[in-house]
Amino acid sequence: MKFVNLKSRGGDYLVVASNIAWLRTGENGQTIVGMVGGSPLLVVGSIEEVAQIVLDG
Repeated sequence: MKFVNLKSRGGDYLVVASNIAWLRTGENGQTIVGMVGGSPLLVVGSIEEVAQIVLDG
């Protein structure tokens, strides 16, 4: 399993990369991360920044 650390204003998430289903632009420079079988997460950074974090792992 490959985990990625996603930063959030309310605390950080350690997420299994293969469980990320989609990314969507949020407000105030944040991104909404859709999770397979779970609720979306609101994280800091643009879609491009978050996608790069996931790809770099």
